[in-house]
Amino acid sequence: MSPSQRTRGGRRAAGRTVSRLLADFGHDLPSVPTVQEATKEARLFRHASRRGPRRPGSGWAPAAAPVSSWRMTSDQAPVLWPFISTPGLPPTGAQMGIDMLSGGAFYADPHGWVLDDDVPVTNPNIFSFGKPGRGKSATTKAFCLRMTDFGYRILVLGDPKDEYEGLCRFFGVEPFAIGHGLPTRINPLAFGPLLQGWDQLDAAQAQGRAAVVFGRWLTLVRGLVGSQRIGEQRVPFGPTDEVVVKAALQTLTGYTHGQSHLTETTIPQLWQLLDKPTADLVATCRYADLRHFLDDTRLLRDALGQLVNGALAGLFDDHTTIDVDWSAPIQSLSLSRLEPLGDEAIGIALTCLNSWGRGMRERAVPGDLRVVVRDESWKQLRLGPEAVKSFDADLRLSRRDGDVQFAVAHKPSDLLSAGDTGSQAVAIAKDLLHLADVKILHGQDLGVARELENMLGLGPMARDLVTGWAMQGKGRALWCVGEQHYQVQTVLHPVERELTFTNQAIAGAA
Repeated sequence: MSPSQRTRGGRRAAGRTVSRLLADFGHDLPSVPTVQEATKEARLFRHASRRGPRRPGSGWAPAAAPVSSWRMTSDQAPVLWPFISTPGLPPTGAQMGIDMLSGGAFYADPHGWVLDDDVPVTNPNIFSFGKPGRGKSATTKAFCLRMTDFGYRILVLGDPKDEYEGLCRFFGVEPFAIGHGLPTRINPLAFGPLLQGWDQLDAAQAQGRAAVVFGRWLTLVRGLVGSQRIGEQRVPFGPTDEVVVKAALQTLTGYTHGQSHLTETTIPQLWQLLDKPTADLVATCRYADLRHFLDDTRLLRDALGQLVNGALAGLFDDHTTIDVDWSAPIQSLSLSRLEPLGDEAIGIALTCLNSWGRGMRERAVPGDLRVVVRDESWKQLRLGPEAVKSFDADLRLSRRDGDVQFAVAHKPSDLLSAGDTGSQAVAIAKDLLHLADVKILHGQDLGVARELENMLGLGPMARDLVTGWAMQGKGRALWCVGEQHYQVQTVLHPVERELTFTNQAIAGAA
């Protein structure tokens, strides 16, 4: 050992370690991580005895609380655990109120639902049922008013009780009143927008438009004739009657294949031509002679004559005298002056207005969306199977023209009043329910509970909501959006509450 390796006292000096040696040449060994001792987290819950902590003010009880076990089915469990709600709808469209199951806001957007694959809706039509006084009209008007914020316009095709006059005047629009002695006339056989540019169409295009126009007119005449009775039976309208009416309408309008100029006609002119037919009309309809024509069409002519001289007189027997501003936010046609004539006269008027309104909307421009309100629709359905078919045709057009058909009735069985049990009219009326994927069910008496379950397929819980919870306050309703159910409380602004108030007569008498 060299002297340099010794220290004082003869002890050996410590040499460089391996890590120091490597560090001198620019290499560092990885250091050994230090292990930290795990800290114990505070307990969120602490065990407590069944009687509670035994110290002052801690809720100790000398006896244990009794505990019982219950067994139930999955259908009964939601009654005790009601916090599981239907999948929420997107927050688009009119904000109607509160979804009582989820506690959030409920939005109504029929067209948005049709376009959303996650919502089980294929058409935007709405049926609203409810006992009078349960907020049915208020919900309808609130929906219409709020949808105007999204570019929709409102068309009320027949207001039997003048419930929409206040809403019209709120928008600065004066409603049209229809009644005997009033200047307003509506021609249900008007061409409408389809007549525009007819002279510029080729033969094929003219035939296509003519098929639409004459098809609409035949549906109307079929419904009007079928509304008349022979004792307890409705006046039939068969294929021969259809050929006669179509040939007469073509004669009156001057229609031939490729015709460039057409003349508008009316129902009285149709009746007069059938009552005094021309030789060409008799030959076109393949009758042997004039006597044969008159004998075979007697029932058809008498039914039209009764309408012209009765329910249609002074109302729908002349050319249209009003100029409707289709750019206005709302248009309404009041029928309250017909109330003394009875439900059948109002039903006939609704049938004429529906046909006229359909014609006015034949060529609606893209983006011209409307909420078409059909109040007291059950009065039209009571006119028989042909009137039901006319209403059915209106509902089926909603996907094509972009309208939301909003039909209002008292209860689902109103649709069954179209005819006898098992009849064709009743079968068609039941199918109408499938043409409206959105149903608003306001409060109903217990007597309606069975038909709610049978006709609409509601389960016992949904049925009890309509006959129980919805009857305990106005504006409460079960919204059926496809197969999904929502328990909704409509919330009205003070201004809306004033616009939707329908008890002025009762309040004034009190």
